[in-house]
Amino acid sequence: MIDLMSIARTEHDGGDLFGLLSNLFEPTDERPTGYPEAVIWQGGNHDTVVKPVAHSLTDAYALLGTIAALDVLGLPFYAVPMWAQYRHDSELASLAWFGNMNSTSIKWSTAGDAYVNDGNGGKVVVMGKSGNAALRTQAGVYCNVRPYGPITVVRSMPCLPYSQNRAVFNVSADTGIIHSEMNTPGLQMAYANRLFLKMVNDSGSLGRVAMKPTQAMEDGINAGLHSWLLQGTKFTVGRKYVIDGYVEHKEAVDRIIALLPDDFKAGMDSWQGQIEQHISDTNYGLLLWDLIENRDSIVLATDLDGDRLTDLLADVSDPLRAFGGLVAKHLGQEVDTAELWEQMGYATGNGRDMTSVMYRMSGPPIYEQTLGSADAMLLRLLDGDESVGGTKKPYDPRIHFVLIRQAYLDANPDNDDLRRWFDEVIATFDQIYSGERPGFIEGYKQLKSGITPWGG
Repeated sequence: MIDLMSIARTEHDGGDLFGLLSNLFEPTDERPTGYPEAVIWQGGNHDTVVKPVAHSLTDAYALLGTIAALDVLGLPFYAVPMWAQYRHDSELASLAWFGNMNSTSIKWSTAGDAYVNDGNGGKVVVMGKSGNAALRTQAGVYCNVRPYGPITVVRSMPCLPYSQNRAVFNVSADTGIIHSEMNTPGLQMAYANRLFLKMVNDSGSLGRVAMKPTQAMEDGINAGLHSWLLQGTKFTVGRKYVIDGYVEHKEAVDRIIALLPDDFKAGMDSWQGQIEQHISDTNYGLLLWDLIENRDSIVLATDLDGDRLTDLLADVSDPLRAFGGLVAKHLGQEVDTAELWEQMGYATGNGRDMTSVMYRMSGPPIYEQTLGSADAMLLRLLDGDESVGGTKKPYDPRIHFVLIRQAYLDANPDNDDLRRWFDEVIATFDQIYSGERPGFIEGYKQLKSGITPWGG
């Protein structure tokens, strides 16, 4: 058994967490591309049968829950130290290490604001906040994909449109970056756009494009890239932007195209599907209809709109269920709206189970998950009253096991034994947590005794 409470106290008290964890894991010769000085640990059963996954060791339950799950599962893994104090002390170098690991990875996040020691006896806000933006830049991330129920959002990163200052608007022929008050990397948009079209082709889902080329100058370029990518394909476009972005911004878009690999559109001549081009604001209402009608759809959005659309998806199911209950009550019936929701074929919960996968221009994907209230829950554990006098439930570590399962199966797609083993693991987990939820440490002990680790 790992002394999880000791780890939690050490982190909270600002102790030598690096020394504690370096004694818990083994050093490894595995190194991220371009960073021979990186600190990388390994653990689990490295049996050559299962490809390891790289895990970020960040903060609070993102740290504690990951360590507990990895210990229970026994799978081969790499671990990168990335908690707030270490990120700060390493001047974010650990983000570059993690972002360039040559394996499928999992990035756990907690709230971005945290105080750390400044090295002079004082406190300062952690450098880089949660580190997400810096990590994406270091890792060459061009989008994240967030499936939820029938809807999948492809969010291009870090494409931030809405410039109105034409005097500073330009596209660099050297980098493809669209310069304005914001910096929108055109290369990332091109890769995200291609992935979006591939997903529409492969899945048969309806493709929706959420841009604002009439008002945001960057989105005029983005729409032009989209128009260029559609050329020579078999896609059918229903609703179209009135002005073709490639015609309007051809010279600027061609500067980005010139920086792409020569075979960037290879094989796309056979891709097909239905595409609808909408002003970004419209997609909020359209996705509500897609959710209600259970229509499989994929939407391509820039960073800002993509973030808002996924927030909508995460939050809207609870109000829809509540409204359904009000309608039923008005008609004289009392119903369990959660049960009714499931009976009607809807699969969305409250957004906490929404997966996010970041794709890199080179290298395997990075799975990411944010544990928004992890800090507060960890304090309750340290205070000795996780339930706060019975008013709250102890932390539920299921998300760790579910996301770890997704990442390992992605890294090992043809390993049927691993898939079957994971099915048994999740079934055992659900059995242990099906009744009154155990405390975190008690649950860890039950999982340790109830689950046979990989290779055990």
